Amino acid sequence: MYAKCNDILASRKVFDYMPKRNVVTLNAMIGGYLKHKYMDSASILFDQMSNRTEVTWIEMIQGFARSGDTVKARYLFNKVPPELKNVVTWTVMVDGYTSNGEMEAARDLFEEMPQRNFFVWSSMISGYFKRCDIKEAKAMFDQIPVRNLVNWNSLISGYVQNGLCEKGLEAFRKMQAEKFEPDEVTFASVLSACAQLGLLDTGKEIHSMINHNKIKLNRFVLNALVDMYAKCGDLMHARSIFEEMGIRNNACWNAMISGFAIHGQCKEALEFFRRMKSSNERPDEITFLSVLSACAHGGYVDEGLQIFSEMEKYALAANIKHYGCLVDLLGRSGKLKEAYDLIKRMPFKPNDAVWGALLGACRIHGDTNLVEQIIIKLGTSNSFESGDDSHYVLLSNIYAASDRWERAESMRVVMANKGIPKNPGCSSVMLGNTEQQIGANSR
Repeated sequence: MYAKCNDILASRKVFDYMPKRNVVTLNAMIGGYLKHKYMDSASILFDQMSNRTEVTWIEMIQGFARSGDTVKARYLFNKVPPELKNVVTWTVMVDGYTSNGEMEAARDLFEEMPQRNFFVWSSMISGYFKRCDIKEAKAMFDQIPVRNLVNWNSLISGYVQNGLCEKGLEAFRKMQAEKFEPDEVTFASVLSACAQLGLLDTGKEIHSMINHNKIKLNRFVLNALVDMYAKCGDLMHARSIFEEMGIRNNACWNAMISGFAIHGQCKEALEFFRRMKSSNERPDEITFLSVLSACAHGGYVDEGLQIFSEMEKYALAANIKHYGCLVDLLGRSGKLKEAYDLIKRMPFKPNDAVWGALLGACRIHGDTNLVEQIIIKLGTSNSFESGDDSHYVLLSNIYAASDRWERAESMRVVMANKGIPKNPGCSSVMLGNTEQQIGANSR
């Protein structure tokens, strides 16, 4: 109890005062040490044990694997007496490899297993998804002789975490067709897919299914519901669920703040940010990114600068996305020189998104002089790194808007010389539950 409640000193004190100890006591103390990364202390107790059970070996292997030391974990695995090496021992070692991204070693050991349980299949599927090897993850799923819900959840969540939300929803439908009842993990994943795709109607159907199936509304499901409604623009429902939650974590606050920011309700985003600061939950990097974005779209320059400076108070280091939001904030409000000076002072090399924010502001405010300075600084030969045409099209449009047609055409020539195609504009709309792409011949 003390070890699991993070008081390892009290745990050891009770252990030392025990008049008599057995293997269960020793396993509990070893597990406590390993949980808190006291690897040497766990090893000393392990070496002193005269009678070890399969639990002892599993605790040690799992503990070292979780700490990232798969070499030591494998050494212990190889030392397990044959009569104590069961399917769980094998699974823990395979999972240790997959958790550390060592998929080749995991696959080799997986192939050697005398028998497999459902968890080791899921561990392999999740491991391949973490490495973005979608093909191998699906191939592993297809090989499972008898699937259970955990295997389906690994497939669905893997697709969604890799941005393949349509495939995640398709797998969810197939899972239902095979008569598997979804649980909290399933619903959290499919709600995330709906959020990313903006499928409000599908999200509402999932919400109804949750209520109908009497699924326990734990924090993961509630966070997913808030996120789905917020991202899909139904902020009334998102706020209603949020206000009824007893305990709110970072993810929940961030979902609301970002939802308000995305859908132009900037005052509400700032209000929720103030509420979050006065609660027990600390803002994180994502929180500040969402609030700065809200300030940029709402034109709250002073508030945005103040909020940016608050990151230091929470011991958070601003990354290039935070600086990009600040450039966008200054640029939109017409403070183009300040935005350009900020870019020059940034502790990072500005990327395409940062330059794009400034160039977009130059277009809005018609400042071709600053555009010329940017081009001189960067040089047209290596201006942008992504190979995307958007910045060159933007430059061309800026010059065209100020009737400088010769310079506008020169940007098109640069694109042609670099072999950068001008991609046609494209929009997507939902017809029923099917996404349809609508192209255009020009931007």
